[in-house]
Amino acid sequence: MKKLLAAMALGASFALATPAVHAATPKDTLIEAWRIDDMITLDPAEMYELSTYEVTGNVYDTLVAVNGRKTSEILHKAALSWTVSDDGKTYTFKLRPNQKFQSGNPVTAADVVYSYQRLTALNKSPAFLIQDLGITTDNMNTTLKAVDDLTFQMTVDQAYAPSFVINKLCATNFGIVDSVLLKSKEAKQADGSNDWGNGWLKTNSAGSGPFAIAQWKPSEVVTIQANPNYWGPKPKLKRIVWRHIAEEASQRLLLESGDVDIARNLSADQLDGVRKKGGFKFTATAQNNNLYAGLNTKNQYLANPKVREAIRYLIDYDGLAKTALREGWIVNETFLPNGVLGFIDSRPYKLDIAKAKALLAEAGHPDGFPLTVNVASTQQQWMDVAQSMQETFAKAGIKLQILASDQKTVITNYRARKHDMALLTWGIDYFDPNTNMAFVVNTDNSDTPKSKPLAWRNGWMNEDFNKQAAALLMETDAGKRKAGYQAMIKAWQPISPFAMMFQQNMVAALSPKVKNFFIGPNPEMTQYDTVYK
Repeated sequence: MKKLLAAMALGASFALATPAVHAATPKDTLIEAWRIDDMITLDPAEMYELSTYEVTGNVYDTLVAVNGRKTSEILHKAALSWTVSDDGKTYTFKLRPNQKFQSGNPVTAADVVYSYQRLTALNKSPAFLIQDLGITTDNMNTTLKAVDDLTFQMTVDQAYAPSFVINKLCATNFGIVDSVLLKSKEAKQADGSNDWGNGWLKTNSAGSGPFAIAQWKPSEVVTIQANPNYWGPKPKLKRIVWRHIAEEASQRLLLESGDVDIARNLSADQLDGVRKKGGFKFTATAQNNNLYAGLNTKNQYLANPKVREAIRYLIDYDGLAKTALREGWIVNETFLPNGVLGFIDSRPYKLDIAKAKALLAEAGHPDGFPLTVNVASTQQQWMDVAQSMQETFAKAGIKLQILASDQKTVITNYRARKHDMALLTWGIDYFDPNTNMAFVVNTDNSDTPKSKPLAWRNGWMNEDFNKQAAALLMETDAGKRKAGYQAMIKAWQPISPFAMMFQQNMVAALSPKVKNFFIGPNPEMTQYDTVYK
């Protein structure tokens, strides 16, 4: 199983059991069973839910995109090329000629300006992505320019690492919308301001990607259809359908009966059942979500770095990956997901009771001490992890009490620094290492700071790491930047207020008829233009 999970972590891994006969879904349509009840809007300037990114990532083109199959590679989408000014602040993009939106309108630099301005001005959840570059409603008319129809220019406030800026622009929230169409859909909001077509775009699409929105019924179904005006090779399928099927047992039955082509939320036991039945393929890719324990240094025991180090030796990483988290999670002891620039497979910890006891003795606690861990009771896997920790901690004298509650309570206590330990997950906001500096950077450890990153929530601040993170954000040499984050990981691991444990691994079961399906490490990287049956 360990070898199987390792293979899955690095990309798509297929297995085909004994052939079987299945009912047929339409040859030109791919139907998936997936939980999609998190969708609340289809507007790229507003969306911030995981499944929505997969849908809109196939509907909107960004200027550039990360290659999901080779994440070190940047793909040219709407932009053929780009340059950076000598002062490192102005980015000039040359657009691909003869692109059209699904409406038939041409894609121009003016559309890019409009798209970036509406992301800024709407000020919805993902607005920080562009605002962090120094672009605001006050300056967006001068920092975002259409030099000519095929030349877009963006000026940021500092000479950031080019890899940081380009990686950030790969997020689908920077998807290019049809400004001509959307201006005709604009409406006044209650406060009299322009809604930038947001009301209409919540349930429709105005993109230039390989597909367009055909239908969305919240918590039921979403369908996209091939865009005949797409500039690239035409999609091989006419439509992609995601059906909201909450129960994994129902997903399995629909797959086995041939009513769906792909099941996306099967547990390890359900996957075993499908394998036993035979005739299906399986694919998996490590996702950019990490499961970790936050160790609050406000706690008298956890304030000692030797105690925190001991705790990292009291977690049964490999055992949990083989049992409670089987197939769904793989070991990752760093603050970066595998595949993101700067990741290094540094695994200094394994379950070692003797090592932990020695560290606790050095810290002055040879007989252990009491500790609590906050965990969401609705997440059985997290409860399984907490119970495993309770058992292994006891072997070193630490009496771990599990404080089970709803997720909201766990997060509320965590954000208020009212926990000893908290078991949580964290996903990246964009495909760049700076997105996870929340684990590293804390510039104000007072009780009332302007921002409360994860390091602050655990009462930890380290000026050296603050300086390193700031320097790497400005490092123009991508190779040096990568090496810098790798070195940071190794220096951070033994002293941080975190026990980093696992990275999510998404597995799908497929009909043998499905070809070229690949789960991207980020939702928008799951692309359907080359999938066929």
